[in-house]
Formats: sequence, C-alpha cells, structure tokens
Amino acid sequence: MRFVGSRARAQNLLATTCLIAVCGFGATEAFARNKLAEIDPALDANAQATTLDTITVQNAGDSSGVYSGSTPVATKTNTPLLNIPQSLSVLSKDYIKDQGYQSLTDVTRYVPGVQVHQGEGNRDELVIRGVDSSANFFVNGFRDDVQYYRDLYNTQSIEVLKGPSALTFGRGAGGGLVNRTLKEADGQRIYEGTVQTGSYGDRRIAVDAGNKINENVAVRLNVFAEGSDSFRSYGNMERWGINPTASFQVNDSTKVKLSYEYYHDNQTADRGNPSQATVPAATRFNPTTPFAPGGDLTKFFGSPNYNQALANVQTTMAVIDHDFGNGLTVRNATQYAVYRKFYQNIYPGGAVNAADTALTLSAYNHHTDRENLFNQTDFTYKGKTGPLFHTFAFGTEFGRQTGIDYRSTGVFTATGTNAVTVNPFDPTYYGSVNFVHHYNSTNNGDGVTSPDSNSLYRLNVQSGYARDTVEITRWVQLIGGVRLDRFDFQATDLNTNTTRNRVDTKLSPQAAAIFKPIDNLSLYGAYSISYLPASGDQFSALSPATVLLDPQKFVNKEVGVKWNINPQLLWSAAVYQLDRTNQPIPDPSNPIFSLPNGATRVKGFETSLNGYVMKNWQSSIGYAYTDARIVSNLSVTPGAEVLAGNIVQLAPKHQFSFWNKYQFTDMWAASLGVIYFSDSFTSSDDIVKMPGFTRVDAAIFYKINEQWKAQLNVENLFNKGYWASADGDNNISPGLPRTFRLSATAKF
Repeated sequence: MRFVGSRARAQNLLATTCLIAVCGFGATEAFARNKLAEIDPALDANAQATTLDTITVQNAGDSSGVYSGSTPVATKTNTPLLNIPQSLSVLSKDYIKDQGYQSLTDVTRYVPGVQVHQGEGNRDELVIRGVDSSANFFVNGFRDDVQYYRDLYNTQSIEVLKGPSALTFGRGAGGGLVNRTLKEADGQRIYEGTVQTGSYGDRRIAVDAGNKINENVAVRLNVFAEGSDSFRSYGNMERWGINPTASFQVNDSTKVKLSYEYYHDNQTADRGNPSQATVPAATRFNPTTPFAPGGDLTKFFGSPNYNQALANVQTTMAVIDHDFGNGLTVRNATQYAVYRKFYQNIYPGGAVNAADTALTLSAYNHHTDRENLFNQTDFTYKGKTGPLFHTFAFGTEFGRQTGIDYRSTGVFTATGTNAVTVNPFDPTYYGSVNFVHHYNSTNNGDGVTSPDSNSLYRLNVQSGYARDTVEITRWVQLIGGVRLDRFDFQATDLNTNTTRNRVDTKLSPQAAAIFKPIDNLSLYGAYSISYLPASGDQFSALSPATVLLDPQKFVNKEVGVKWNINPQLLWSAAVYQLDRTNQPIPDPSNPIFSLPNGATRVKGFETSLNGYVMKNWQSSIGYAYTDARIVSNLSVTPGAEVLAGNIVQLAPKHQFSFWNKYQFTDMWAASLGVIYFSDSFTSSDDIVKMPGFTRVDAAIFYKINEQWKAQLNVENLFNKGYWASADGDNNISPGLPRTFRLSATAKF
C-alpha cells in the first residue's frame, strides 16, 4: 500500500530504524520515542506512534525462516516477543512451508509443551501444558471452535500461546491456544502456484495470487485442492478451499479489509487401535499397551462403508482500522461463520480380550450445525503521564453462537444390538449398520441404555477488557489487565422438551512485570487466570449436573527469560505452575449430579531457541518438561479410577524437538528434524501406556532459478513404528511410516 508522509518523516524513520538496529530490536518503546523526539522534536505523539509501529513491523516484526520477532496476537498490538511476558511459539510461513505439512496438528509436534490428541479421528485436538481442548482454536483472533480438520493453504503464521490467555481471548484457553493468522491482500505482487505429490497417492495443487489494483485497493486469492489415500487400509481424504481477500485504503487514517472462505473436508474417520486386555486386569501400577495384530499398524478397526468425517465451513470477516491521531487507534472486526459438521464411525468399543480372540466394535454418528457471529472492538492509546509511557488497550467483544447437536447410535444388523464381536486380527467390519436416535434411557432390546443427544442451543457472550503496559524506565515494564466475561447459555433437550439456562459472569485478571537489564534481554514474572464454563469446550448441552456447577478455574504462575542473542536469534525459557480446580466428578450418592471437587496441577519447564545461528544455518530447538498430575480424584469408577497422583492423559514428561536448515549454496539446502516424546498415558486412569518414540524427518530444497524451486520432504526417515496419539484407552492411533512429499513451486 502507499506510504504517506513527508521527506522529513522518512528521514526520521530511517534514522530511528538505524538507532534501534544498533540498540537491539528489544529496545523499549519509551526509549525509542525519546530518541525519536531528540531527532525531531516537532513530531507529535501520533507521528511518533506511526513511525515506531512501522519500525516494529520492519525490524522486530520481521519474519525470516524459522524466526519471528513480534506478534500482535498475544496483546492485540504488534509487540516484540521480547516484551511479551508469556511463553509462546510463532511458526512462520517459511517454517511451515519448509516442513511440508498442511495439517495444523502436524506442525505443532515441533512446539514444546504441545501433544496431539487423536480427536476421535475427525478433528484437530491438542493437549497444551497438560490441558486437553478441541475448541481453543482461533483464526485472526476469532473463535474457530467447531471440531474439524483445518488446512494451512491460506496461513501466514501460527501462534501457540501457553497458559491462560483469557484477557485477550476470553473463556477457556486454560492450558493454551492456537491462532492461525491468514494471508491477506497487502498490495504486494505475488503469483505463485504449487503442485505436490507423494506417498499413498497424494496429489495437491495450490495457488496464491495477489496484487494491488491501484494505490488504494489490493486483492488476493488463495485456493487449493488435495486428495490422498492413507497408510491405513481404506483410508482416504479429499479437501479443497477458496479464500479471496481485499484491502481498501479509504484515506490516510482508515483501512478496510474483507475476507471470505469456503472450505470442504471429507475423509475416513479412523479411531485407531484398541488396547490389550491382560490377566489380571491392568492397573495404574501395572498398565497395558496398545494392540497391533501381528505388529501390523495398517489394519483398520472400522468400516470402509460407514466411517466418515465431513466438514463444510464458510467464514466471512471484515476489519476496519482507524488512526484518530495523538496516539489513539481503533480496530473493529466482525466474523460470521457457518459450520456444517458430520461424522460417523465404527470403532473399538473395548480392549482385545486376553486370549486375543475377540474384540467388540461400537458405532454412532453425530451432526453439529453451528453459526458464530462475533464483533470485536479494540482501542489502543499510546502516550505519557509524566515520566511514564503507557500502552493502554481496551475494548469489547460481543458474540452469539447457535446450533444443534444430534447423535444416533449404531445398531449392527448382525446382532440387533449396539455392539458386534470381531476377530482382532481381521477387525474391519463390512456388515450393515442402522443408525437409530434413542430418545430415552429405556432398553429397547438393542443394548442402548441412555438417550442420544438432541440439543438446540444458543450462547450469548458479552466481554470487556482493559490492559495497561507501563514503562517506568527503559529497564522496567509493569503490565496489568482484567477482562469481564458474561457467558449466557441456554440449551433445549429436544428429547424431553426441557430447557435449561445458566449465566456465568467472571473476571479474568492478568499481572506481569518485565525487567530488562540490557535492551535485548528480558526477565519476567506473570500471573493469570482463566475460566471454562461447566458446559465444556463445545457447550452443546446442559444437563442436570452442569447447570448447577460453577466454571472450572485455571491459575497460572510463570517466570521466564527471553534473549535476542542476535537480531534474528531468540532464546526463551519459562518455569510455570498451572492449577486447575472445580473439575466435575460424579456424585457417588446420585450419579445424575456432579461435584466440583476435582483438581489438577501441572508443573513444567519450557525452553526454545529459534532463528539464524549463522547466515546460512537456521535452527529451531525446543524442550519441555511437564509434570501433570491429578491432585484431587476425578473419578472413582471401578476399572477406570482417575485418582490423586495419576498422570494426566497425553502429557509426556519429556519432549524434545530439533529442526535445522542449512543453505549449502544459492541453489541447494537441506533440513533435518528430530522429535522425541517420552512415555505417556492414553487417559488419566493411567491403565494404558503409550510408549515414547523418536522420529527423524528430513528435507532437500532445490532452487532452479528465481521462478522455479522444488523440495522433497521425508517424514519418519527411518520408518519407525510408533503410537502418535489417542482418544482414551481403546482408540490409539499409530504414526505414519516413512512418507514422501515432493513439491514444485513456480512464481510468475
């Protein structure tokens, strides 16, 4: 887009850019403002803010290779990572492209403190700092909370925030969250096409085209289509998406951005493998392991005729940015999203018996239709009160989410019940299944003893927040903020025509201090709180139990350090304690109700190094130690006790990742990646242990000329068999064997 300003302003920009480059990209804004005022005392606060924002984008915000220097996601203002008192990882577009992954959950395996949850074989789901969530996904700061698989064809960067982030994002987000920042029409000329092929019949094509129409209008289009089979028998996937965007520079102070996306995903729902039953029965002191028939990880424990995960998503966004002058700016953004999700699956309903002769399969399908409408208004004011410099942010969010949740249980024709027994060495089911919605808990002779969900719901959210970052000196920053959320949820059980309603109003505070002994080194301490309503991540229904319960509470205490070793190399480390309380447990005297007595504590350490070690060598190294424990019983159900002392589901104690890329010549480069996860448990009853694993990935890059380049990615280079994720004790997914992806990109 065009640059508006005088020659003097351009000279000030150049001078201050050079100044901050010398002092380090982590220099405080107050320090930079004072220096800018010395260069040109005539500049008012608004001109200083505009100039410094431009410098932040050009310097600290620069993204190159694996390095990213800043993000607007954590604070809603573009902030150097050095000045954010929170552990977070930013995955740049170059990093994502170099790894060759197109799945959101695949790229997060290299992020310390994050483990992939299987998501019942139909959705993205992550465990961050020992907290599982299928809803803490955001796109451009908006909730993207329906359960489906996301593609990265239009992704500019991925930000993974660790710990409670309610001040910025609202409810939930207790262990952390993931935000996708999308590509937008920025006025830069780009005409790029990529084709890909690889193992298991993979074929993919993507186009990214954009340019400015004139000095005030820019457009961009991202589109892709992909089809693939799977290393698992009968597995297949097809997906496509289209995302046009436009930007309008209305005047020197106002900019409007528009975006629309239609995304379609259809693939085989695969719930993985069961566990192995033992005699005597497995316990938390003597756990069992996943079952693979004869060591074969390709066997499909489902039905090629019925297993399906289908999602159609339409999203429209509009953003208005305006600069009032004198340091005050505003951003108003609206998102309207329509989700149509359906999945149907035959899956292991229990463990393989101890004799390895029988396995029970179960079945159900599930419809989720949801519409989201959100509006966010964010004001930012930058100015002084005496010797103190403030970055004061305040704003509101209003949202309405409506939908229907409908489930039917599968009744197998062969048995007339909701279960069928198969040979675990030949587990694929080819028979017929009738999916029947059960309205009550009466046993109709088919084995179903509880009603299927049929819930019509609506959620209204009203939120307001305020945050002040006070720079006392160039060495000390204090940050304080609070958010008020009103969560008004109503659900009608259409099976009984019973309507229930609950309103929760909660304050989520955050406080932090940053000490900077030198400009490129920060030490911080932070305290934050977040809440999750008892209706849960997906808030699809209210039961007699959840309508009475207060929200779960997350309290995080964290201290850390961040150091820009050089302008494009950032090292960070953090120690934290995350306490989760008010977790519901069944009431032993009345199973219909629950008690808010459960609790979890996570103690951990995370460290990472990201950026350019040398001019031709970029590296991303991460390690996480996570001690996630149940501290108050969550269940005393015989055979599935979740007791104090148990390790939380899918929370390996040790995790290590190492991704390197070395540029040998202008034409040739290569990457080598290693990830390691120690043992973990498939659920918090600690009955089934998922063995740890080490996986090696590699890539070769060839730049033919300025227009053409190619890359070959190899996942699991040494073809190691391993268990990658789980959804409970009997839905355990093996990882991919050696997998090749070859792509070629042309720029025009």
